[in-house]
Amino acid sequence: MTWWDRVLRWEDSHRFTVDVFGTGLLLLVVLVASVDVAASTSGTARGLDTFVVSFLMVAPLAWRRVRPAASAATIYTVALLQMLLVTPLVLPADFAVLVALYSVTVHGPRWAHRVAIWGAIVGGVLLPMLMDDWWDPAGAVAMTVFVWSVALAVWAFGLARRSRRETLEALVDRAEQLERERDQQAQIATAAERARIAREMHDIVAHSLTVMIAQADGGRYAADADPAAATRALGTIAETGRAALTDMRRLLGVLRAGPPVRTGAVPVVTPASAPAAPSAAERATTEFAPQPAVEDVPGLVDQMRASGLRVSLVRMGTPRHLPPGVGLTAYRIAQEALTNVLKHAGPDPRVTVLLSWRPDDVTLEIADDGRGAAADSDGLGHGLLGMRERAAMFGGSVSTGPRPGGGYRVRAVLPTGPAHTDGRGAAQPGRTTPTSGQDDR
Repeated sequence: MTWWDRVLRWEDSHRFTVDVFGTGLLLLVVLVASVDVAASTSGTARGLDTFVVSFLMVAPLAWRRVRPAASAATIYTVALLQMLLVTPLVLPADFAVLVALYSVTVHGPRWAHRVAIWGAIVGGVLLPMLMDDWWDPAGAVAMTVFVWSVALAVWAFGLARRSRRETLEALVDRAEQLERERDQQAQIATAAERARIAREMHDIVAHSLTVMIAQADGGRYAADADPAAATRALGTIAETGRAALTDMRRLLGVLRAGPPVRTGAVPVVTPASAPAAPSAAERATTEFAPQPAVEDVPGLVDQMRASGLRVSLVRMGTPRHLPPGVGLTAYRIAQEALTNVLKHAGPDPRVTVLLSWRPDDVTLEIADDGRGAAADSDGLGHGLLGMRERAAMFGGSVSTGPRPGGGYRVRAVLPTGPAHTDGRGAAQPGRTTPTSGQDDR
């Protein structure tokens, strides 16, 4: 921004102060000129009237921009009284009428500048009629045309200035509106991202902690009778914790502005029988692994089966590639449902995971024969709500509730569109059964 732009901005924000100062200077010049006019008149009273009229004519210009209609009305009224009661001669102060016309055209309402231009036109007709030689048609017409020409030129210039000012104000308003909309969109996007991260964190933490708690309880009960089972439980706990930590790092990595910075690792003491620490290549592969998808549901079932849950997987239809969001949703729904089985189904439930591929959708059903409606709940969880929100994002639906014969069932239907085959969506031999269910145990 140049110094001239700064001056104009300051002048626009201090209109009344600038106009008062300018009016004071103009008033000083006009009053000095009025003294000369008064000295040339034939009487002291007429000279004093001219002095007063000049003052009343120029003083209202002080609020020509803050109160343009009132300022123009006052100046027009004083000019009319001057022509009727004082003198029809043109005084130096009469040029304030043109300034008032310009000011009300630029800054006043539309009706005000229309009334002002008509007042100037009427004044152009009235002025030669009040002159001593009004009977001279040629002189009267010339004076009227001159007054009209000057008034119309000032009015036209004011209209052009008004149009430019309104255009600039409209652009400023539009820019401010776009800025507000941008901020609102940013807030909406931030809220949506926070909700997504909250759902992911809930699924990761709830599932991992549930598996770890179940393994810890089982290992504690089996420590005396079967020390090897306790050792296996500890290994499962460690593996689940590492997987959860990796998922959390991957999820929270999107919140960092720059590349990940290695700050060192926390040393972990492992027994001699524990598996070896992953290599650098394995850590890099895990760190940059993609988000889980529906293809990872069998691995999730194997993980739950390794934790001691009796779970079987039934797959029907021909699998095909799903968009990342839909595949992640299917995986998280299965993860949450199996976690709820561990938490609420009771001791040793039998669980069936059904993954059915149809032409226009994929159906995921997790059913158990546990406590069902008799299961205890603290009412503080958001798992079922998270399932419905995830499915609703892609036009799907989730239905949950106790089964008639006992137990609980979660059924999710996610639309996928017409079936298609490509390099990634081709059926995988040995993993599907087109017409009948396959029980993986």
